Amino acid sequence: MPSDPDFAERVRASFARQGIMSLLGARLIRVEPGEVAIELPFRADLSQQHGFFHAGVTSTIADSAGGYAGFTLFPADASVLTVEFKINLLAPAKGDRLVATGKVIKPGRTLTICSLEVDVFDGPKSTACAYGLQTLMCMHGKPDK
Repeated sequence: MPSDPDFAERVRASFARQGIMSLLGARLIRVEPGEVAIELPFRADLSQQHGFFHAGVTSTIADSAGGYAGFTLFPADASVLTVEFKINLLAPAKGDRLVATGKVIKPGRTLTICSLEVDVFDGPKSTACAYGLQTLMCMHGKPDK
């Protein structure tokens, strides 16, 4: 349960300050307690040599989805930092958009563990293309501004 009743607005404001999300063209599509989803439409400049979404792009939105999932449960006077994450690439990310979903699986006072899942959509068909695990640090007393 979120300790900050304004968690969704705090997440949206922080996301808007992330230059990389703006650069990529990513947007928040779901902000719930312990779960956040980020969508990224395909552009050729986000691809690798075979025309798939680049793994770095896939990993970037997965990291942010997990980070913000944890952030939804953090106190209002705290910020979030990723300590570690590992991603497994399950299938080529070939499609018209990616959706990365981060879910808190173990909240904690200092460290929070999240699952990361990225699906690639080709029209209505979706394929899981990446899955990972992430450790976040709650930076108490350091508001995210």
